[in-house]
Amino acid sequence: MGALSLPSTFTCRRRRRRMNTLLLPPPLQLRYPSIQFRLQTNHRRQILRQQPFAASSSHLSLSKQLNIDNLEEEDEEYDVVSYPNQRYDFTPLLQFLSTYTATEPNSETSSPTQLNPTELRLAESYRAVPAPLWHSLLKNLSSTPSSISIAYALVTWLQKHNVCFSYELLYSILIHALGRSEKLYEAFLLSQRQTLTPLTYNALIGACARNGDLEKALNLMCRMRRDGYQSDYVNYSLIIQSFIRSNSIDLTMLEKFYDEIEADMIELDGQLLNDMIVGFAKAGDVDRALGFMGVVQGNGLSPKTATVVTLIFELGNSGRTEEAEAVFEELKEGGLKPRTRAFNALLKGYVKTGSLKDAEYIVSEMERSGVAPDEHTYSLLIDAYGNAGRWESARIVLKEMEANKVQPNSFVFSRILAGCRDRGEWQRSFQVLKEMKNSGVNPDRQFYNIMIDTFGKYNCLDHAMSTFERMKLEEIEPDTVTWNTLIDCHSKHGHHNKAEELFEAMQESGCFPCTTTYNIMINSFGELEKWEEVKGLLSKMQSQGLMPNVVTYTTLINIYGQSGRFNDAIECLEVMKSAGLKPSSTMYNALINAYAQRGLSEQAVNAFRIMKGDGLKPSLLALNSLINAFGEDRRDAEAFAVLKYMKENDMKPDVVTYTTLMKSLIRVEKFERVPAVYEEMLLSGCIPDRKARAMLRSALRYMKSTLKL
Repeated sequence: MGALSLPSTFTCRRRRRRMNTLLLPPPLQLRYPSIQFRLQTNHRRQILRQQPFAASSSHLSLSKQLNIDNLEEEDEEYDVVSYPNQRYDFTPLLQFLSTYTATEPNSETSSPTQLNPTELRLAESYRAVPAPLWHSLLKNLSSTPSSISIAYALVTWLQKHNVCFSYELLYSILIHALGRSEKLYEAFLLSQRQTLTPLTYNALIGACARNGDLEKALNLMCRMRRDGYQSDYVNYSLIIQSFIRSNSIDLTMLEKFYDEIEADMIELDGQLLNDMIVGFAKAGDVDRALGFMGVVQGNGLSPKTATVVTLIFELGNSGRTEEAEAVFEELKEGGLKPRTRAFNALLKGYVKTGSLKDAEYIVSEMERSGVAPDEHTYSLLIDAYGNAGRWESARIVLKEMEANKVQPNSFVFSRILAGCRDRGEWQRSFQVLKEMKNSGVNPDRQFYNIMIDTFGKYNCLDHAMSTFERMKLEEIEPDTVTWNTLIDCHSKHGHHNKAEELFEAMQESGCFPCTTTYNIMINSFGELEKWEEVKGLLSKMQSQGLMPNVVTYTTLINIYGQSGRFNDAIECLEVMKSAGLKPSSTMYNALINAYAQRGLSEQAVNAFRIMKGDGLKPSLLALNSLINAFGEDRRDAEAFAVLKYMKENDMKPDVVTYTTLMKSLIRVEKFERVPAVYEEMLLSGCIPDRKARAMLRSALRYMKSTLKL
């Protein structure tokens, strides 16, 4: 900042004699009658001025959440009683600032010697106010969006007159306030007024994290490191919390954060440790989360209840119910009384693993502990009974809900319906709907979507369309999921014209197709070998700002491969890689299987090699396809070599593996070897299916007819 011209020493002394007339004025009729300013000290809240002077008392309560905690503590070390004048009236200044036009403090027109006497007198009379009071005033003015403009004018005015010198703190307070008001663009504009320091970096990173702009926050952290500054634990906490809120936890990013924290020897506080536990748990690395839990306990700290609940939930979600139960018991032993959310987290794990008895026990334990089951508890228990096929038990739970005055909602019945669908009991859909209406619950969009999916899955397309029409009659607007489900079920059952008709109707209704919609239609046109239409869909998709994803490319490779358009399939693979997308095992499985269906074993082997070269572990499906390729090409020795590869790499062959091997032997008329393969399948624990038994009978019949000859 350039040096500002100051009044002479004599002028300063003369003006200082008049200072008290501004510091302790008589009561005024103020333009802001409802404002009070309070300064919190280490020991008590000191009221600095009896007269109110800003917009509301709530907007002047001190902010305790600034990402400048270390400097706030420094402010609080100042005790008002140590100053000769214990009360300061900022009313005249705030009245002046309400009509003040902020200008760049180092501009040529901003010199105080060129201002009117009123502003000069204000600047001189407030020069004795200590910096901590300015900081506190600014925090209070910044606490509500309505007074941010005055706060900004205050900073500009203070800097113009060199009244307060902690400008980086002042700018950080403003940036923080703008971030909280979701004015991120304005915060970045303001940051350009000063060279970024650790304090302003922290404020900007915090503003980005709170507004969910993780890309900017991460870029700022990298830039901060390049400038030679070290991030603090608050930054890491805020960014991890933002990841958690957006449900987009990146395990690689979390590991990078922890490596930086260790390299910079940053001490992890309780909040950051809790954030690390939740972050790693939600990212799927529950082992690392358990490790951080050990660090918390080893330091004599108690993890937050919400953190423990998240860990229990993720352990249960991973099928590690015994460990989830152990953490749950630790929660109780630590003196914390588990509430409904903690019980539900453990219950969710038991439901997922199908441990019905444990699920029932947890609900009983809740009741014994005096913890009332909520709607989610009952939903999970109904889910457990539904998965076990115990519909009557689920109905009893519904009655219990009513008895306990917990109103079941549409989600509960949606879970019952989904259970019926997954067990193949689609006829029960009507019974579930009837039970739902008897309970006084109206179906919502999610329920109807599951109902349509249930009918579509079992080729009851008339029922699916009737449900769709009923949904519209009840004025429930179909969403993208509704349309996608309808289009997909018609396409899968070969009704491609109807699928195309529904696709057009979807767009006419004003519901925009998503990437999934286009993937379904690409597959539908591909099965009909309408290649021009496929290209048209890809162009339309991209023109709407939708980029092809892994599923899109897998679908393309599959339809091109099944039609023998292998050059197009390979081209898709290369385009995908150039777009920065990583091919999946499913994609290579589709390509290998396409080659296998046409007996192109060399091409299948080449695709298998590329797959391994891309760092993908061959799946059982890919290896079975490779066996089939060799069988179709009458290369039974190579087919058995694949079986040997499976065993050497600890991959358990399944019934498809042995059936495909038997088919390979029959193709080359080596019938006598088929019974030995069938016997090996039995010894390996594989249960023969209808196709495997048919292969054995075919070989035995041929051997029997050969013996008669």
